[in-house]
Formats: sequence, C-alpha cells, structure tokens
Amino acid sequence: MTKYVTFSRNVFVPVTNVCRNKCGYCTFRREPNEPGSCFMSPQEILPILREGKKVGCTEVLFTFGEYAEEIPQYKQWLGEREYNSNVEYVIDLCKLAVKIGLLPHTNAGVLNYMELEALKPWNASMGLMLETTGTVAAHSNCPGKIPQLRIKTIRYAGELQIPFTTGILVGIGETLDDRIDSLQCIANLHEEYGHIQEVIIQNFMPKTGTPMEKHPSPTLEEMIQIVSIAREILPSDIAIQVAPNLIDPYLLIKYGATDLGGISPSTIDWINPEAEWPTVEKLQEMLRDIPLRERLPIYPQYIKKGWYNQNLNSLIKSMADGEGYRKIS
Repeated sequence: MTKYVTFSRNVFVPVTNVCRNKCGYCTFRREPNEPGSCFMSPQEILPILREGKKVGCTEVLFTFGEYAEEIPQYKQWLGEREYNSNVEYVIDLCKLAVKIGLLPHTNAGVLNYMELEALKPWNASMGLMLETTGTVAAHSNCPGKIPQLRIKTIRYAGELQIPFTTGILVGIGETLDDRIDSLQCIANLHEEYGHIQEVIIQNFMPKTGTPMEKHPSPTLEEMIQIVSIAREILPSDIAIQVAPNLIDPYLLIKYGATDLGGISPSTIDWINPEAEWPTVEKLQEMLRDIPLRERLPIYPQYIKKGWYNQNLNSLIKSMADGEGYRKIS
C-alpha cells in the first residue's frame, strides 16, 4: 500500500455549461436559455479566483461544455467580447489566474493539436476523461464522446509534453472488457509519451432528471476490482485517483489508489453538485492511519522534468518544495 495519499486544493470554475454533447448521465449541461445556464465573464470569475487564493488553493480548474462555440448563443457571446474561439477566451482566463497566483488546469473537452499548443504556455496541466473505449448508449447523442477523438486529444497532449489527467467512468453501460481495454489504451499512450500523471477511476452516480436516473451505481466490489486491475495495467509512475466525495476511498487505497484529486475549500463540485467536498481534516479521518500529502496540479516528476512554460516558473517555484510537492509554509 502507498506510503501516503496526495491531493490538491483547487477552485472549480464552470466557465460555461452549454455543450454539444448530451450524455445520458449529465446534469452539468444546459441549453443556452435554460435556467442554470452560465456564460461566466472575467468579472464573475475574478472574485472566485481571489477567494480561492485567500483560502490556500494552488489550482484553478477551468471546466467547460465541450466546443461550446458550436452553440450559436455562446459563439455570439464570445464575439461580443472580441474572441474568435473559446480557446482564445480560456487563454485570457488562465493569464488572469496566474496573475492572481493560481496554477491553471484546463479541462475543455476534445481539442486539436493547435488548440492544445496554444493553451500549454498558460497551464500547469490539462485533462480529458477518456471515460470508455466501449460503445455505450449513454454516449449516443455525443459527437465528442467518440473514443478515437478523445484518444487523439490525449495523444496530442503527449506529443506536446503536457502533464495530463485522464480516466474512466465506471458503470455507464460498459463491460469489464471495455474497462480493461480503456486502461490498456491509456497505458500504451503513456508508455509512448510519458505524459499521463494521473488516471481517475470514477464511479457513476445516477442523477435525478437524467435518462440514467434509475441506472445502478457500480458496487464497491466492482470499484475495488477495477482499481486493482488499473494498478496492474498502468505504469507505476501514474497515480490512480478516486473521488472522496463520491466514494469512501480507504479500501480503494488499499487496492492501489494513491490520489484524491482536487478538493475545493471554496467552490462546489459542479459536475456532482449533490456531493459535498470533504474538508482536509475529514479526508485525513477517512484515510485513518494513511498520511496525506498536498501536491500541485502538476505532479512532482513533471516539475523536475521542466514540463511547464516559463510563464509559470516563478509561481511553481514559490509553491513547490524540494521534492515537487506543496511547500509547507
């Protein structure tokens, strides 16, 4: 079992929840004129960043509906602010975050090589969930959930040496063979490029009002099984992450999980708003005798390799200790 378990403190910013995909399990997505839809401006985001910095966060997680600019209302909203694309807007948000003193981690869905290349100088790390290489009914109305497209984005990130987060979503209709194939795909990409810093093993949670509201969650036994398999398949330098607001992590850590992801002291989990983040004190209580260690959104090995732009150099150096973990002040 691991000597310690890592986590980061982050600010979760849902820049927009309009999305071209219509996943069967999602409550994050909204139509542009639907109650709860959001197009967040810098003026709205700035106080969230400042509050996050104030309470000790090192990371800002910028999350979007995928290719939101394919939605005419969002495209118009961007144009009114003199942006030609969502990536242009994200870059300015990342610059704003760095100025405040937070390291950006952008999760904007499927991106092409040029988009990732443009975002890299202002991101400490980036991410895209593979979810599954299988074909599932939950993704039938999702042009961005075609596995080959997502694999291509993860591959591009490797070519660009971007420290990357990916993962699988367990229990959305995929088979055990699909889960194993997904993990093997991720392992193969990492063996080629060395850029996967963590793989999330996330358990599906049914949500009221979605087509999958009566679909069962995976059992604890299923989660233990796939975490164990992941530890066998994935190279040892890839962290296995589980979500402590969705499942008790203790047994999963005993079977190979090593990270608890980003925990926000100031914002909710906008993807799973019903699931409150545990405090750091509660995390330690959940782990019993296993020590916690705080990290940055970029893992120590990538700090040592210098896989980040000089734009982030002074900020990373001010936050990281000699081993690349969060400096204890």
